[in-house]
Amino acid sequence: MITTDRAAFLEAVPGGRLLGLDVGTKTIGTAFCDGGWSFASPAILIRRTKFQKDKIALIDLMRGQSVAGLVIGLPINLDGTESPRSQSTRAFAKNVEDLGPVFLWDERWSTQAVTRVLLEQDASRAKRAELVDKMAAAYILQGAIDALTSGSPAT
Repeated sequence: MITTDRAAFLEAVPGGRLLGLDVGTKTIGTAFCDGGWSFASPAILIRRTKFQKDKIALIDLMRGQSVAGLVIGLPINLDGTESPRSQSTRAFAKNVEDLGPVFLWDERWSTQAVTRVLLEQDASRAKRAELVDKMAAAYILQGAIDALTSGSPAT
């Protein structure tokens, strides 16, 4: 199952750990949240190669983590429309949906927000490059779990 609908995802995954993904062309940033969906933490950065190797890396990461579902950042244009990157992310989601239910979450501001924090912490360019994608995955995942647990009407 792949959805952007909170109610549908909550029905499919009422609880348990989630794996957050920031899928880029060169890397996949990853993050996990706790089983109670309170906080998200960055995990590892996967350097992309061929899709099957990328998927094996995700399976290895998920092993032993009791992952109930995946949250994947969906790149949306500022005007709310989708782009070729959005379609690429949807294709990636389709290829990993056998790993668990997938919730696509608007990631419009994730990289900018994380980069701003790293700049405020005076992180070097090399350090920012190493951290930004997995921190963006945590930012995406935190936004999604906050929305999923807010109790406000599903979108």
